[in-house]
Amino acid sequence: MAEHRSMQRAALLDAARSLLSQGGTQALTFPALAERTGLARSSVYEYFRSRAAVVEELCAVDFPVWAAEVEAAMAAVEGPEAKVEAYVRRQLALVGDRRHRAVVAISARELDAGAREKIRAAHGGLVAMIVEALGEMGHREPRLAAMLLQGVVDAAVRRIELGAAEDPAAITEAAVAMALRGVRG
Repeated sequence: MAEHRSMQRAALLDAARSLLSQGGTQALTFPALAERTGLARSSVYEYFRSRAAVVEELCAVDFPVWAAEVEAAMAAVEGPEAKVEAYVRRQLALVGDRRHRAVVAISARELDAGAREKIRAAHGGLVAMIVEALGEMGHREPRLAAMLLQGVVDAAVRRIELGAAEDPAAITEAAVAMALRGVRG
């Protein structure tokens, strides 16, 4: 029975990823989840109390995988500048990944305070990965620099997600250049 519930929960999360990445927040409904998984709508409520709870669970499951990919990219290179570049590039390369698209697709306003705090903590762990490299580069306040660097990455993510006029590769190159050289050309 426990294994069945676990499989159903995984199927619901996979359906939620698909719905969010294909249609955004509006697509994530309990009737749509039920249809995608073959469950009765009332059964979906046995697993999740709200859309926010679905997204909270997606973050709990998917964010560590995403963060591990960023960490692995950083570990594969030598030197602080290369680590900063890997940090930026890997996050932006993950933008098209269903796991990432699902997490960013829903508005934070729809999440309760506990869910928002969990997401903030997960992002804090991501930012912590780059603090040491920024310190090695000579930043006097590497934690602050890391938060600002993540702001650049987040802006580039939003630009890519919006389907901006620029090619995603151009957005990535601009974000890497800004991370390594600031606003100088």
